[in-house]
Amino acid sequence: MDSFLKKVIDGKDIESVKRYFLRFGKGSYDRRFLISYNKGKRVKIKGSFEWANDFVEFVRELDKELKFSGKVMSLDKIPNLDGKKKGASFVYDVTESDLVEFENPYFYLVDVKTDDIILKIKKSIPKPGKNADKIDDKFCSLDLDLKFWDKVKDVFFWGVSSADNAKKVEIEHTLEISDVEIPKDAKPEEVREKSIRKGKLIRKITIDGKEEVKTYDLEI
Repeated sequence: MDSFLKKVIDGKDIESVKRYFLRFGKGSYDRRFLISYNKGKRVKIKGSFEWANDFVEFVRELDKELKFSGKVMSLDKIPNLDGKKKGASFVYDVTESDLVEFENPYFYLVDVKTDDIILKIKKSIPKPGKNADKIDDKFCSLDLDLKFWDKVKDVFFWGVSSADNAKKVEIEHTLEISDVEIPKDAKPEEVREKSIRKGKLIRKITIDGKEEVKTYDLEI
């Protein structure tokens, strides 16, 4: 699988990940899409809320038999399931679920634990805001057996030099949005979803205390 951010950088399957950028208008936004790992006898990964769905999909690929408990948020009401309306979404409580009934979730807020895989995700997504200092870099966490390291590296830490030898890596992103194009045919209620944001995505990677920066064109 590709992470949502890799899809953005590669310009691949953009519509499926555009929602992570809807809250941003013109301007500069620091410390976004935070993700880090510590590698010792196991690999421990932490991330901000945007990574929740990717973390869940990742472990589902590692082990098809996993059963999850927690909450699932959906923008659509799911037939034959009892969900609670909360704002613009429906919230479903799940216990020991394989999640197959949730084909297009807004957010997975679930946990799972085996000997090889421990996933924990907080149960309420943060409200939109621009204060970088208040972003929770531990909203979701993964604790994995080292046998999964190569897959972890490929999906979440691509482009990190010396990743195999590094014990600690922290990645944060700055969004510099210079233009927001609004389609002429967009209805008022569609402006937020259909607008195209252009600018730069700056990826700051700190590898065992040493920093490197990569910049990508952004259009989403």
